[in-house]
Amino acid sequence: MKVKVKYKGILFIVLSALCFAFMNMFVRLAGDLPSVEKSFFRNLIAFGIALVMLIRQKERFTVEKGNWKFMILRAGFGTIGILCNFYAVDHLVLADASMLNKMSPFFVIIFSFLILKEKLTPIQVTAVCGAFAGSLLIIKPTFLNMNLFPSLIGLCGGLCAGIAYTMVRILGQRGQKGTTVVLFFSGFSCLVTLPYLLFAFQPMSIAQVFSLLGAGLAAAGGQFAITAAYYHAPAREISVYDYSQIIFSAAIGYFLFNQIPDRCSVVGYVVIIAMAVWMFFYNQRRGMNPV
Repeated sequence: MKVKVKYKGILFIVLSALCFAFMNMFVRLAGDLPSVEKSFFRNLIAFGIALVMLIRQKERFTVEKGNWKFMILRAGFGTIGILCNFYAVDHLVLADASMLNKMSPFFVIIFSFLILKEKLTPIQVTAVCGAFAGSLLIIKPTFLNMNLFPSLIGLCGGLCAGIAYTMVRILGQRGQKGTTVVLFFSGFSCLVTLPYLLFAFQPMSIAQVFSLLGAGLAAAGGQFAITAAYYHAPAREISVYDYSQIIFSAAIGYFLFNQIPDRCSVVGYVVIIAMAVWMFFYNQRRGMNPV
């Protein structure tokens, strides 16, 4: 029975990766709309779904004592992370943008050390350094690289996501309910981006409206699926399967946008995924939660 439950967890986390790959696809299909505008409508849908869930559960929106600063930090850095990710998706090969965003687990290790004072082991330090080396193969930091700026923005998105997930970790330890965190984050992101829309709204075609609707629904599906995944199996046993998003993104990029990652990027993918797999087995041996 335990094995079957674990397989369900793997199925859900792969489904989550597929949903997030589709989210990036829809963001790309939305065309040349500003990243801020795309982020607003994506988060508006997430806010509506989280609000419905809260109402159906007959719960009130409450923030535990002392949690407000962590809620704001989670929402602030999470918003910056989404904006950076959407910008990268619009300007890079989908697989490159997805992989740079997947640097976030390694940034969680760093910020857990800096903020939570969690001890770093030599293996964790080596994995972080290896993953960063892999990211450099994707970014290719030379002035001859026309994609240098969007690549750095994509890496910044992964960094901000790492800080945001560290705040989620703190909030979980402090007893804050997950639904309220999602609701606050989505509402905060909408409020922050709303002034831009009021003064610089770019009209959308019907196709763009449906693309952003698809992005919002795919993002919500990803959130529900990843929640179900960790409900069925310990994170340390299934988290590595989240990197299947890179395969989905590469396939979508190739068949839909004729995108082919260059050799350096592919080597970078291999290095980063290898570090993630190494950490996966390391966490299993130590019985730790994943990064």
